[in-house]
Amino acid sequence: MAIEQGLKPLDENWERALAVVAHPDDLEYGAASAVARWTAQGKQVGYLMVSRGEAGIDSMPPEETGPLREEEERTSARLVGVDTVEFLDYQDGVIEYGLPLRRDIARAIRRHRPNLLVTLNFQLTFGGPELNMADHRWVGLAVLDAARDAANRWIFPELLREGLQPWGGVKTVCIFGSPQADHAVDVTDYLDKGIASLKAHKAYIENLSGDFDPEAFLRNSASATGNRFGCSYAVGFKVMKI
Repeated sequence: MAIEQGLKPLDENWERALAVVAHPDDLEYGAASAVARWTAQGKQVGYLMVSRGEAGIDSMPPEETGPLREEEERTSARLVGVDTVEFLDYQDGVIEYGLPLRRDIARAIRRHRPNLLVTLNFQLTFGGPELNMADHRWVGLAVLDAARDAANRWIFPELLREGLQPWGGVKTVCIFGSPQADHAVDVTDYLDKGIASLKAHKAYIENLSGDFDPEAFLRNSASATGNRFGCSYAVGFKVMKI
């Protein structure tokens, strides 16, 4: 397979992954197609949402939006083979980088003991002029730091008192949506599942401003990455080593 513009095949020699993002639907803008591929390979993938996305629908109060979006995420995850979906319950829209967030993510890493982490782009933009929101940026950075925290018994010793031993098994963090993507996964056979998973966020999508077409968005994005990677459809990741 021809690899162009520096995109390399992502190493898939691992068994367990944990995807950690800020909101329900963050993973569904492309990464879920890769998740569908991995679960079809027999890999275990769990989802951790830092918030419930309760501030995401302007016409609906947060106390109604949160449970609705939580259920949409669980439905969406099942469509790509993920049964474990957890929520940290940070307040949507005002997530802050700091020790509590690092500790809570490190706790989840010690519980799940993944080999690989997936998170969302933490750069100021996705490569264009539009600002990447603060929740995405802070969660992405916290995931990187928590991966190291989880391996050090003297950071957050309270986790030891909870019975959670250090876990240094995370060697790779895959950052989805990064303008600096350097690896990719062929999702040609799994894009339809990824599209279905995004469409499962029905209430959220219906309340987006403008005319958003989930299928067109994902096909266009995956096709562009596939052209760089040498296949029909692909998902790109920036890979960082821990």
